[in-house]
Amino acid sequence: MKTTQTTPDIPIVFEDQHLLIVNKPANMLSQEDHTGDPDVLNLCKEYLARSNPRSGIPFLGLVHRLDRPVSGLMLLAKTGRAAQNLSKQIHDRTIQKTYQAVVEGNPPPNGVLTHHLFKDRDKNMVSVVAADLKKAKEATLSFAKIAESGGLNLLSIHLQTGRPHQIRVQLAEEGYPIWGDYRYGSDQPDGRDIALRAVELILNHPSLGEQMQFEVTAPDEEPWSRF
Repeated sequence: MKTTQTTPDIPIVFEDQHLLIVNKPANMLSQEDHTGDPDVLNLCKEYLARSNPRSGIPFLGLVHRLDRPVSGLMLLAKTGRAAQNLSKQIHDRTIQKTYQAVVEGNPPPNGVLTHHLFKDRDKNMVSVVAADLKKAKEATLSFAKIAESGGLNLLSIHLQTGRPHQIRVQLAEEGYPIWGDYRYGSDQPDGRDIALRAVELILNHPSLGEQMQFEVTAPDEEPWSRF
């Protein structure tokens, strides 16, 4: 598979003159923050600049983000027009994203969860709150259990809303914390990698209008290897 050949390296799932779709590693920032740690946006800009040195500083639009400890498919736009089109698709919820998570607890075979969430920006923590709390935002997701193994469960998850830390907080609130997510209730040791992965992406190409589907498999490591 083609990669950005940066440090650290990022696998490239698809690229044309409009789109760049990468397989974001766990524990990598989507975009730069105060830590100064490597991030997807800047590493991919570095890759594009090196690929076409005569074009100057490349445009690259961050269409959506994944939390730092989350891995999987991440979509970027290589032109302003593509960024505008893809942002509208996300706003209109025509882009379909599927996640998989390995969770603790005992979730039912399937379900729909709706909570109201509030983000404490100083602590970078999200909590479930009463619906009438000022700045609370409604969050909804659906899930289905795919498999069970050794007290863990593999879930397939679809978002109806896109809130910060949404999957992590909502599953934890119901008693199904994500493996390794010590911030939101996992019994696993303190660490930055969690078992949450963006595994499928369906979108309409911003120029051609054709529907495109991309999938990635889970890594062959704990706890994914149990399934």
